[in-house]
Amino acid sequence: MTGGGAGARRAGSADLPLHGGRVPAWLGRRMTRLGAVMVEAIVLEYGRDELLRRLAHPFWFQSFGAVMGMDWHSSGITTSVLGALKRGLAPLAGELGVHVCGGRGRHSRATPAELAAVGERVGLDGAALAQASRLVAKVDSAAVQDGFELYLHGFVVTDEGRWVVVQQGMSGERRQARRYHWLSEGMTSFVDQPHAAIEGHAQGEIVNLADRRAAASRGRQLELLGGLGPDGVARELARIEPERRPPARPEVQPVLPHLAMPERHEVRSGDVVLRRLHGALAAAAEQGPRDFAELLLVPGVGARTVRSLALVAEVLHGTPCRFSDPARFSLAHGGKDRQPFPVPTRVYDHTIATLKTAVRNARLGREEELAAIRRLDAQARRLEAVAEGPCLAAHLAEERRLSHAYGGRSVFGWEPAPGGQGNQQHGGSGGTA
Repeated sequence: MTGGGAGARRAGSADLPLHGGRVPAWLGRRMTRLGAVMVEAIVLEYGRDELLRRLAHPFWFQSFGAVMGMDWHSSGITTSVLGALKRGLAPLAGELGVHVCGGRGRHSRATPAELAAVGERVGLDGAALAQASRLVAKVDSAAVQDGFELYLHGFVVTDEGRWVVVQQGMSGERRQARRYHWLSEGMTSFVDQPHAAIEGHAQGEIVNLADRRAAASRGRQLELLGGLGPDGVARELARIEPERRPPARPEVQPVLPHLAMPERHEVRSGDVVLRRLHGALAAAAEQGPRDFAELLLVPGVGARTVRSLALVAEVLHGTPCRFSDPARFSLAHGGKDRQPFPVPTRVYDHTIATLKTAVRNARLGREEELAAIRRLDAQARRLEAVAEGPCLAAHLAEERRLSHAYGGRSVFGWEPAPGGQGNQQHGGSGGTA
């Protein structure tokens, strides 16, 4: 994925429903480990700048959260993904050169201090980074008047001083959230079309003073304040109010990708591009036995884990057009609310172990394992034009039928064995998944 320059500042929008609840500890720990090792793999393969571009891409970000077993469509992905990365990358920051600051609520207010500390450690201008953080928050809270109140601010910066900001606002009345993506690459001004992307529900007319077409308006506002003062502005407004006419038709906005995430919890066939799913399943069946049995040799890894790895591989290597259906990536590790199916904890653990082995060996100069994962993604793209497979409903039914064997777990507990024997505590590593 490339193209984080000035010509691609705004990448799209999405509707994000607000759902309550917390990420359970057993899933949060896994998200932390998987998120960290996936970031390591991306930095190894493509570099730190490419990682920032991906985090600034709203479709990729949503897919990243879905493959980690979070709710596939809700606003909670933003909080959980940034939290997992902050926890998982903190011990690796010195080696990886990637630092995650900020978060939700009080953690967002601590961002400037955290950035100053990063600057002190790695030799960056921490004060300038802190100023950038404040300006980003100010633009999205004041200059873009869209009815959403900011409550989350995450700032990811590399050792080179380049950064991405992901922040989110909410409208409790509408039960909707809007996520904003900023990317420092190619940005020349904080108040002239700075966003890499804005995600959120369309709520009618938005006053966006950060648009370059608002430059004259920004300048006139400063002139009015300077020349008339606040009292004079109020008098002028009172004088012209009776004479107000309907506003002229605004300039037509360019058509942008729009990710519409529904309020319903279940994943339906319309949410998934089936040919891509069938390509991944076929690649796992054809490439898995040759590449993974011979190269990775991780105990317990079986066909089901290779299917998850095929979707993880696409998040690592896929191009932007392949993330138009984020729901598909929830088919790797399910979701905490049993949608599209309970989290297969044994499969999840084997996926993490496989990636950790691949990344560790790649750092030692043995890149065969990472190359095998890359081939898995390439084979999926080749096969999707001809591969056939089950419909989505049949695929999900099979996942749920086998959930107990995979260590299926959700916020409702462990999945019972077939025959209704009740929820049981599952061991984590026995057998092949």
